[in-house]
Amino acid sequence: MSRKLPDTSASVCLDGTILKQIREEKRLTQLYVSKVVGVTTDTISRWENNRYPSMRRDNALKLAEALEVELAELLRKPEPEPEAEPGPAPRNWLPMFFAGGIMALLLLILVVVLLRQQERQPPPPASITAERVLPRFAAPGFAIPVQVRLTQRSGEGGYILREYLPKGWKLLQSNPPASSLDNDNGMVRWIVKAGDSRESVVYLVEVDRAAKPGSVGIFQGEVVAGSGESQAAVPVQGEGRAAVAPFLWADLNGDARIDDGEMLQASYTVDEMAGVHIDWLELERLWNAGGYRWDEGKSRFVPVKPLETPPSTPRR
Repeated sequence: MSRKLPDTSASVCLDGTILKQIREEKRLTQLYVSKVVGVTTDTISRWENNRYPSMRRDNALKLAEALEVELAELLRKPEPEPEAEPGPAPRNWLPMFFAGGIMALLLLILVVVLLRQQERQPPPPASITAERVLPRFAAPGFAIPVQVRLTQRSGEGGYILREYLPKGWKLLQSNPPASSLDNDNGMVRWIVKAGDSRESVVYLVEVDRAAKPGSVGIFQGEVVAGSGESQAAVPVQGEGRAAVAPFLWADLNGDARIDDGEMLQASYTVDEMAGVHIDWLELERLWNAGGYRWDEGKSRFVPVKPLETPPSTPRR
């Protein structure tokens, strides 16, 4: 038996006073709630001030999820109707017959108007998911490759990709070029217009030179599709942490050498990073040497022959 899905297109009436009270009790900002729901802070403010009498049910569900409450707690409660006092039965049924007919006609007109409004509503935004691919290690002052792989289920609408970089890390190159870049605050945005069916956004980011080995760089991001009330924000999934350590990004196990399997994987990464510059000759030099070490003063990797590698401590 097929399971009936909940109707997310209907409108519901929101109690802005309750919304504001719950948000302030939970010490959540309008900015945080707007990011989770996928609307602007101005829209959140309008909801709290009851300037929008109704809203789409799917946005209301996201709002309830952001506040960690049941949707029913945010809806406006109906005013209790006064109990009618019993009176004498009407002596003439004819006026009531005509009044009932008029009410039925008005109800029919209202249903027709609502159906036409639903037909005029814009289609839902294109469904899109994003997954980030990060190297395991990132050396201070060195550039690492980052990929955001995109999966579009519909190519009808455009979208905006936002990436929030770790503090002090800076974007060097990207393909496509960033539409907006704020390296001081670590935010990059790409506008991808309708009809562009690209499968990834790639970029090089330079690790903060003052980053301490052992610390972790944290990446966050989201894809925003649609507009107005139909706007939807989808978090970027995949990898979001890179360990600050004196190892090359292609060194998957951090043993200070690039073996054949790691070099093969690096070649795939370089191909997927088309449009940004990765020094393949330097990778080959470190691969051929058999080992490498990190030159902290020059912020670069130096090839080391296996005989130059310090011997390991023998086991007792």
